[in-house]
Amino acid sequence: MASGAPPPPLTIEATQPPVKRTYPPSGWQMACYGFVSGNMVVCCRATEGPGMQQTLNMDAAGQDGEFRRGWPILLASLLGIGFGLAAVPFYTAGVFAPHLVHEFGWSIGQIMGALTLTTLVVMIAAPVAGMMCDRFGTRKVASLALAGFGLSVLSLAALGPSLIQFYLCWGLAAALGAGTLPITYTRTVNRWFDRHRGLALGFAMTGTGLFGMISKPLLAWVIADHGWRGGYAALGTLTLLVALPATLLLFREPEERSAPGGAPAAPVTPPSLPGFSRAEALKQWRFWLIALILLPISFGLAGAVPNLEPILLDKGLDQATILTLTPLVGFASICGRLVGGWLLDRFWAPGVAFVLLGLPAVSCVILAGGDVDPGMIRLAILLLGFALGIEYDVVAYLTSRYFGMRAYSGLYAIFYVCFSTGAGFAPLIFGIIRDATGGFAAALNISAVLLPLCAACFLLLGRYPKLA
Repeated sequence: MASGAPPPPLTIEATQPPVKRTYPPSGWQMACYGFVSGNMVVCCRATEGPGMQQTLNMDAAGQDGEFRRGWPILLASLLGIGFGLAAVPFYTAGVFAPHLVHEFGWSIGQIMGALTLTTLVVMIAAPVAGMMCDRFGTRKVASLALAGFGLSVLSLAALGPSLIQFYLCWGLAAALGAGTLPITYTRTVNRWFDRHRGLALGFAMTGTGLFGMISKPLLAWVIADHGWRGGYAALGTLTLLVALPATLLLFREPEERSAPGGAPAAPVTPPSLPGFSRAEALKQWRFWLIALILLPISFGLAGAVPNLEPILLDKGLDQATILTLTPLVGFASICGRLVGGWLLDRFWAPGVAFVLLGLPAVSCVILAGGDVDPGMIRLAILLLGFALGIEYDVVAYLTSRYFGMRAYSGLYAIFYVCFSTGAGFAPLIFGIIRDATGGFAAALNISAVLLPLCAACFLLLGRYPKLA
């Protein structure tokens, strides 16, 4: 530099598309801005200059616009998941069961057997739906699945006295409706959102909790006026007239939105997306670690929640008190999805999973003990519901961060099957243990040990890999 020549200005440049902001030279101001905004500056180059004016180029505007651009995706996902296979059979089986018992003389166990059948069919259909999403795109798969699922539920309005027909209808609904599971919708949500991915997944998944809150009173009103057949007709119609149009009109891949002239762009083939192929992911120890620990975690969570009423009855609570406590599960589930998603965006996901999925061990200890204090029981239910609200979100987030989007749906489908397997058989095992021991304490104590131990295994996953 020549003597007496003014030094060039201090400039910091980022590799992202520039949004210029000018700051005074105070270092603490820049540090505070970086902490609050959460933006990261990369590939920096600096030289000194008079006045210490600094130009900072960041992609803040693009990141802050994720929800502005992606809200149609979230709305379509919320409705599709809420009126799909993940919610409808499990939240409505108990509503229809007494009416089917009265109409056909079936037992409660025979009616609930449809849920076990649904779980078994999902174990086969979910991976197939996931691979179809990775190959053909999520919008096509989700739309066809919603149509098939809605028509299958609608056919239950014409149900006859044959129990086999009842099982066939639900088996068909599970096979055709596998594409309505979160494995489909979260694939596209992950592609639209990066910085706010966790919170976006939480919003999309609230469809199940919201459906659980509104379905029981809505069905009670419909059944009172039009009978149980009218209830099934209403469920199928809502799927066809609400969820399906939302997916057709609002659900798009990012490249479809940005096509010239608004015309749909050519589909992005799986190799063009970042991440591992299915074969590559299946060779990684991280994949099998996640798959294995999901089985006992789902056992602990899904064994306790469906059995809450008999657990509380065994503790001596009256029916009126139980009715005021059990709805807390749905409320806590929605809170878990939103708060958990917010935490995933700001902290290391395995650490969040360890805390939130390990805490329900406290619930199991409380429910297994002799304490009948409503406050403690309320705490136990809230912790269980909160964990139920975050479980699928955590798995979706971990799948995208550790394995990428190239084969996302196929990989997430395998994780979903692992979780569904543990959740599907847990209530049965809890019931067997109760029959053998005279109470739920043994099953709850087993869960209290499994939950924190298995949740701690998430900490072994390490840093997020760099995905190409």
